[in-house]
Amino acid sequence: MDNSESQIETVKTYLLTLQDQICKALVAEDGRSEFNEDRWEHTQGGGGKTRVINQGKVFEKGAVNFSHIHGRQLPPAATARNPELAGGEFQALGLSLVLHPLNPHLPTVHTNIRFFIAAKPGAEPVWWFGGGFDLTPYYGYVEDCRHWHQNAANACEPFGADIYPRFKRACDEYFYLPHRQEPRGIGGLFFDDLHHWEFEHCFAFMQSVGNHFLPGYLPIVQRRKHSPYTQAQRDFQCYRRGRYVEFNLLYDRGTLFGIQTGGRTESILTSLPPQVSWQYQWQAEPDSPEARFHQEFLIARDWLSLK
Repeated sequence: MDNSESQIETVKTYLLTLQDQICKALVAEDGRSEFNEDRWEHTQGGGGKTRVINQGKVFEKGAVNFSHIHGRQLPPAATARNPELAGGEFQALGLSLVLHPLNPHLPTVHTNIRFFIAAKPGAEPVWWFGGGFDLTPYYGYVEDCRHWHQNAANACEPFGADIYPRFKRACDEYFYLPHRQEPRGIGGLFFDDLHHWEFEHCFAFMQSVGNHFLPGYLPIVQRRKHSPYTQAQRDFQCYRRGRYVEFNLLYDRGTLFGIQTGGRTESILTSLPPQVSWQYQWQAEPDSPEARFHQEFLIARDWLSLK
């Protein structure tokens, strides 16, 4: 086995193990529904395991998906940032999850970690890592936001004091809807084209991000999942979910990459919520929780400094 094959197998083993760990923890937290698994094959090689939970006590819909695909030519979603690899063969491995809770006091969450290796004929392979996690609340709680970002800082801490601020800022910039002039949520971490360290160090960072998902999200679930809510709050959640859909279909690189590589559409679009609404020129009532959410939480800010 050459070095690139060894790297692929090492990453693949970790991602499959993490998929099992996350699904087990989420099933225990939900208490009613299980994940259903579909195994699929990609047209050019490889495939994946799509796991979806529906109509749970806590999670209205969620997906924890593993994929390992082969391709004969990198698509525009990848070559825009790596033009020297245009026309090169590639392998892409990743774990992507999105959870849409039923209770509007519980935030939607997204995590993705991925590994690419690509080469043009006769050239040495080039590899890089990417990923991160971000939180999309519907009602704002400072303690939840502070916890989420402290956990993100903990994931980055062993890798340098500049890493959390750098990737937190990248997350704020990436998960932004320019046509709405607002962020998707309160951010987290986002990194791409990570290859400036040795493979083992980059892989260790990706593992740290993956391993910090559950410690970041489960305490918020446990704190909020029994909160009472009204139909009006549920309606606001469905309205705000529209922003999530807009981002994923217009800007999300993972969605674009999956479509451009001929990926499995059902798996790619598991990120979309089960119920969503759009209201023409909706406006929050002044001084309402919905208005305060827009004013105080849908902004890029230093969450760690808040008390």
